[in-house]
Amino acid sequence: QVQLVESGGGLVQPGGSLKLSCAASVSISRFNVMAWYRQAAGKEREWVATIERAGSSNAANFVKGRFTISRDNAKNTMYLQMNSLKPEDTAVYYCHAKSGVTLDYWGQGTQVTVSS
Repeated sequence: QVQLVESGGGLVQPGGSLKLSCAASVSISRFNVMAWYRQAAGKEREWVATIERAGSSNAANFVKGRFTISRDNAKNTMYLQMNSLKPEDTAVYYCHAKSGVTLDYWGQGTQVTVSS
């Protein structure tokens, strides 16, 4: 049973930083791709950033230069370092992992609230 557990969310002031973690119950080397998504209240879930098994990564334009995705295979954990946070970054952040062509997994989400 594959489980993904996010942590690190919370309340932060505009301009602040948070680091999200996504801990997997299995070796993350089995995943072709891991990613972060987010969903704000009343909006659709949107893609934030992706990191591939080989280590290459990409991020949505609205977080480029502010968010950094990374992974630690030894800890079976993926991270999202979020800097210069804005109120519009407020959302539930979800971890996603894809194995092969058809197998994909989601975490339960962690709330990030950016407010003064």
